[in-house]
Amino acid sequence: MGVIFRKRKKIGPIILNFTENGYSSWSIKIGRWSWNSRARAHRVDLPGPWAWKQDKSR
Repeated sequence: MGVIFRKRKKIGPIILNFTENGYSSWSIKIGRWSWNSRARAHRVDLPGPWAWKQDKSR
C-alpha cells in the first residue's frame, strides 16, 4: 500500500479536491448535507461516526 497525496481547498461551502495528478473533483457542503461531483452522491452526517449516503441514480 503506497502513500497517496490529497489536498482540499475550501472556498465557503465549496470544496475543491486535488490529487497528485491535479484537480480531482469538487464538493458542496451546507450544514450536515454534502454532494460530490465525482461520486454524484448525497451524504448527510448523522450524530457520532455515522453518515447516510444516497448513491447516484443510474
